[in-house]
Amino acid sequence: LLFLETIRDGAGLAAAARKAHAAGKPVVAYKLGRSRLGAALARSHTGALAGEDAALDAYFRDCGIVRVDLLETLIEIAPLLAGRTPPNLPRAARVAVVTTTGGGAASVVDRLGVFGIETVAPDSKSPIIDLTMTATAEQYTAALDDLLASPQCDGVLAVVGSSAQFHPQLAVEPIVRSKKNAKPLAVFLTPHAERSLALLAERGIAAFRTPEACADALAATFAWRSPRTRTAAASTEWPTDLPRRGGLDEAQALVLFASLGIPVVEHAIAQPPGYAHAIPYPVAAKALSAELLHKTEAGAVCLGIADRAELDREVSAMLARVPAARLVLVQKMESGLAEAIVGYRDDPVVGPIALVGAGGALAEIYKDYALRLAPVSEEEAEEMIERVKGLAMVRGYRGLPRGDVRALAQAVAALSRLALVSGRPVAEGEINPLIVKREGVVAVDGLVVMKE
Repeated sequence: LLFLETIRDGAGLAAAARKAHAAGKPVVAYKLGRSRLGAALARSHTGALAGEDAALDAYFRDCGIVRVDLLETLIEIAPLLAGRTPPNLPRAARVAVVTTTGGGAASVVDRLGVFGIETVAPDSKSPIIDLTMTATAEQYTAALDDLLASPQCDGVLAVVGSSAQFHPQLAVEPIVRSKKNAKPLAVFLTPHAERSLALLAERGIAAFRTPEACADALAATFAWRSPRTRTAAASTEWPTDLPRRGGLDEAQALVLFASLGIPVVEHAIAQPPGYAHAIPYPVAAKALSAELLHKTEAGAVCLGIADRAELDREVSAMLARVPAARLVLVQKMESGLAEAIVGYRDDPVVGPIALVGAGGALAEIYKDYALRLAPVSEEEAEEMIERVKGLAMVRGYRGLPRGDVRALAQAVAALSRLALVSGRPVAEGEINPLIVKREGVVAVDGLVVMKE
């Protein structure tokens, strides 16, 4: 059990967690502080999304550490995990609830729903099995045994009411007598019943004092994953014509992405005084500067320019808004089925992270994304894409045209290989948006922040 204020040696902790997993010993962590103060320092959307806490979630998952939200959960969860292996569920968890108090059960079921856990009651129309005033101790035990053996649920929650306080031996006896198996069994007692808690603890049964801790423990148990298997990967070469220090402008960022194998938009750098280019209209025009990270906010992007006359007008107005820029990046206008954000960040605590999410200017508002420690394989990238609700349309949701999910996954995996560049010079890298088409993808906006 780990109470963490910070992590100073991420690699060392990960190695220890993997060693513990190999020895059959679960590792549980409570990390103090989930604030987003660090996000204020991020330079990209990826940096803001993949803040310290989100990065830690990805890190704990990667090395097989169970993370809990509440301190009391850390203290009470051990019997729920002892002797078990990670469930590695490919879907939402299903918990059967047996109770002798309807209100007490509802308080936990409500919290389980917040975590996305389904409550099931085989052969019942109700989401819980309420035995209040109707069942003997033997019937209670039989109900638990049936549920623990049922393939229709992944775990069982027993909720005991006031009898746990006034008749502890009778209240917990049906639970103690139930047949133990690999399926998690959790107990919530309401109101507080110290003697019943002690009796359950003596038998190695996980018992909880609050509905919040009980739900948190079950959610953490079902989110538990085996440590990720990593395979050796070849190093990634840095383009010789790009600097490894200082800033990269967007044109240089696109060169970097293309070197990784990511398709990039057709583009040209237009110079004063005429800003001539060979890109066919309609085009997009952007002020080009390594200091200009978020161009939309600065009024440094013009889209859908139809002809040369409109280009002259728009460029003149744009450069008046951004006097520090002299050059203009002219790009072909692109369209597709969806916009994704694909990102990379070298987190100071846990190391390189890969991100994919619903893209566009509102990416930080929607916060719809998936994270993994980098680098990731194409298969792992596809798993990440499956977790992003806003990308459901490219997966063929409700008969919509299916986008090239494989090409999107290839782009995610390719950008994550920045983690394999010698010296890891990139602090943050981002494509937002990456246009997903029926066939292929194309990066139309790029940002790279180098380490100082």
